[in-house]
Amino acid sequence: MKEFNTTGVCIPSKHYMVDITERIGEIRKMVDAGKYFAINRARQYGKTTTLNLLRRALQKDYQVVSLDFQGLGNASFRTEEDFCRGFVNLILTRATYGTVQLPETVLTQMNSFVEAGSGSNKLENLMKMIRLWCKKADKPVVLLIDEVDSATNNQVFLDFLAQLREGYINRDTEDAPAFQSVILAGVTDVRHLRSKIRPDEQHKVNSPWNIAAEFDIDMSLSETGIRGMLEEYEGDHHTGMDTAMMAKLLRDYTEGYPFLVSRLCQLMDTKVSRLFESLAQVWTRRGMDEAVKMILSEDNTLFQSLMGKLINYPELKEAFRSILMEGERVSYNPDREDIAQMLMYGFIRVEQNMVKIANRIFETRLYNYFLSEEEFRSNAFNREAQLAGNQFVRGGKLDMRLIMERFIVAYTQICGPLTDRFKEKDGRELFLLYLKPIINGTGNYYIEAQTRDQTRTDVIVDYLGRQYIIELKIWRGERYNAEGERQICEYLDYWNLNAGYMLSFNFNQNKEPGVRRVPIGEKILFEGML
Repeated sequence: MKEFNTTGVCIPSKHYMVDITERIGEIRKMVDAGKYFAINRARQYGKTTTLNLLRRALQKDYQVVSLDFQGLGNASFRTEEDFCRGFVNLILTRATYGTVQLPETVLTQMNSFVEAGSGSNKLENLMKMIRLWCKKADKPVVLLIDEVDSATNNQVFLDFLAQLREGYINRDTEDAPAFQSVILAGVTDVRHLRSKIRPDEQHKVNSPWNIAAEFDIDMSLSETGIRGMLEEYEGDHHTGMDTAMMAKLLRDYTEGYPFLVSRLCQLMDTKVSRLFESLAQVWTRRGMDEAVKMILSEDNTLFQSLMGKLINYPELKEAFRSILMEGERVSYNPDREDIAQMLMYGFIRVEQNMVKIANRIFETRLYNYFLSEEEFRSNAFNREAQLAGNQFVRGGKLDMRLIMERFIVAYTQICGPLTDRFKEKDGRELFLLYLKPIINGTGNYYIEAQTRDQTRTDVIVDYLGRQYIIELKIWRGERYNAEGERQICEYLDYWNLNAGYMLSFNFNQNKEPGVRRVPIGEKILFEGML
């Protein structure tokens, strides 16, 4: 029986995975055209799996040399000779396994190369052997190198790239033998690496990989692709799941980040299944809620990397806080190192030249992180929420009206009356601080990105398979409130809900704090005033 895989290469015969045949076909077109390029994507974004499937797709028409630079230790990058010997040894190892077919003359030269003494193992001699290999091979030779990040800090690797660049240029200008295509895969975009033109020149630098074609193929998992994977799982397990709905949920939470998609499915298959009597109950919105709750509590390498970058880039941390808590808009600037780094690591995306958090999972993880920093107020509001006990849950449902009522009382007791110095983001933070211990361990929450701005924020709570929509906003008069009522009713239609909640922060001294029930057509709104 197949399983979901989140470690190492995904193999179609062993693992449930999205069919990326179309993506492989697009990459193949670049190889057929003789392009040299880099596949730089975030960690756990399916690069190695893609290279493995690409190798299989190419091997009928090409001699494919697939190397992994993790097979080269740090010692292999100390000197030019060490690198050349290590590189050739990787190729000879592939030849021993039969995955690479070397012409006899090239095999002899390579064996002599690694056995030779100091002084002969130079990049110049390595490239001569490569040219001979490309000339005598019965098929065009394609070089795939995975995990190039382990080499990018080494000058000898930059010199090697420069040699590949020279071979690329010479094949077109002098008809000299060279690789048909070279593909480098890793997190780092090697196109942006710089090396000195000559060792004695301190300032004149260029890119040793400036001949690389742009790789703009989307490697995220589409909703259609995710559904196809789920349908294969369904064919084996017969859960009765709504594959279209589950695929949409997975895409909504992850924006197609491959590791997150696979991990959520893996959690539902292996851990969430222990909480329910049957798989039919697991592959539902409620089962997804449980999987999201589990992944948000994990200390995996992906989240460790995200939090590490926030520590290294405090300015970006504040930018993220402003985006999430205050609804501010941050323009994309490729010259800002912190933004370039976060984009490279897959933690942000760019839409209409504006910076967005990459997906809902990352957003919620960041919300939890920022809220945890509000220690004093968090403790105070946590105590108030915990004192209320189970009265907020009735018949397995959240009593959101009561939550708003008690929040208004708690806010007044702890923080005092609203003042004109109050910021909308303060209200968002405080309400989430109050809400979090109530749903913690049972439900999840997230902020709807489409409505997060300077005027309103919609919080969506998933609790035991039910959704609750709460709009938080500053009170700006009856006309503005009526517009908010219309907007939340439209949003309730989207979610097929009949009841919604609005919480307004009002500076008017003549206001009447509390929560009132407002019927609007077939909808019921509970409008809270603080």
